[in-house]
Amino acid sequence: MTLENVDLIAGWAALVLTLMIFSYVLADNFLYRIAVHILIGTAAATVAITIIEGVIIPWVNRTVVEADTDEAGAIIVGIIPLILGLLLFLKSNGLLTSIGNIGSALLIGAGVGVALVGVVSVTLFAVITEAGESVNDSNALDATILIVGTITTLLYFQYISLRSRDGMPRRPLPLQLVALVGEGFIAVTFGALYAGAILTSLTVFGGVVQDQLIFLLEQLGG
Repeated sequence: MTLENVDLIAGWAALVLTLMIFSYVLADNFLYRIAVHILIGTAAATVAITIIEGVIIPWVNRTVVEADTDEAGAIIVGIIPLILGLLLFLKSNGLLTSIGNIGSALLIGAGVGVALVGVVSVTLFAVITEAGESVNDSNALDATILIVGTITTLLYFQYISLRSRDGMPRRPLPLQLVALVGEGFIAVTFGALYAGAILTSLTVFGGVVQDQLIFLLEQLGG
């Protein structure tokens, strides 16, 4: 099979799958569900192949195949992912879920720790540094907005409160005002992110439709 035939088959397959996905506009139907199953299946297969070739095989080669007596530590370290995987597998058994939770706790704890270090050292410090460097520049207004937005947004997510006469916890009035400003910054940020997602989706949609129309016109014209 030549490369031209492969491209032709791939083009028709992409066109058919696109029409099957677009059929959801009319109603939920079996054509749409078939296309979704194909998408999920190919995505799962791609992830599995990537994990096997990029993670499991290098891990086995590093810790088992190429290891010698001087690399006993590498073997011990290499066993850790296997132990975590077995612990997570135990969560599928209702009787052993509590043991499997140990693996989940380790993974979540490590992930939260790495994310926290990244947020503090990369994001937060970068924002503070950039804002401090811009105070004396022509971008003083932008720096002020950046500082106010960062501080008020962080204070919005704190939960210090005082118990009122009716026994209900309430934030102090100054903190409520600061949190209200932070909530405004959050709303504007989410709106901008949502608008960006919509524009990106429309761009992708237009590109897909254009490619499919060009392919169809080429085939009809040929």
